[in-house]
Amino acid sequence: MYREKYYRMIEKPEMLDYGVYLKCDKLLGCQTDLDDLCNGEELQFQIVHQVEELWMKLMGYTLVDILEYMKEGKTNRSLTLFNRCHQIMHLMINQLALLESMSPKDYQTVRLQLGNGSGQESPGFRTLLKMPSDLWNVFKKTYLDDNELTVEAIYDSEYDHSDAYMIAEALIEFDELFQKFRWHHLFLIKRSIGIASKSLKGRSVDLLQNGTKQSFFPELWQVRSDMTDRWGGSYGTVRDTIHDKKSA
Repeated sequence: MYREKYYRMIEKPEMLDYGVYLKCDKLLGCQTDLDDLCNGEELQFQIVHQVEELWMKLMGYTLVDILEYMKEGKTNRSLTLFNRCHQIMHLMINQLALLESMSPKDYQTVRLQLGNGSGQESPGFRTLLKMPSDLWNVFKKTYLDDNELTVEAIYDSEYDHSDAYMIAEALIEFDELFQKFRWHHLFLIKRSIGIASKSLKGRSVDLLQNGTKQSFFPELWQVRSDMTDRWGGSYGTVRDTIHDKKSA
């Protein structure tokens, strides 16, 4: 009764100007017909992953602008757009929680619809993986080499919260959030099919953990360790406890 009443309204609503501008007829037609869904979870699965592709399309487009602005030394424009990318990744991370409402058994039914595909084949994800090398190269030339600076200098010996430092921190936040997204996705897989299972291509899902151990900008992570070890060498890596002094 209710399916007959609402399904057509959900799939093919009346198209006024707002819907025409957003191409809602095409957008709402990108999912399996409601009557043909394999179970009640498939629509959620499709929409979450389709939305992720849209977010990644916007992020890729934004990163291209960031590359151009960084190349021109336009720091404030770059930082504003980096913030947009960071907010997109927060949304991508948070929306994965929707899929945790799906039982492992229900997901197995959805999984049968995927052929031998996996999230590793995501067009947006594969594009984004190629962009950090250009981000690093533009940052290094514009903010370091052209100003005769090093990563160590902007973080320690010549630290003054400069433009170079701010862009470096935007890069590392991008890196951190991207890796968090990968970790959250990994835990979603662990929860839905188990990490010791085989992927749809017959490989161990555990191999996905290798990607989460990578970072886009290792120099920006390493400088923190180098600085801490250097500082620690001046006051000793193992120090006297302060417990007894406070108790006295």
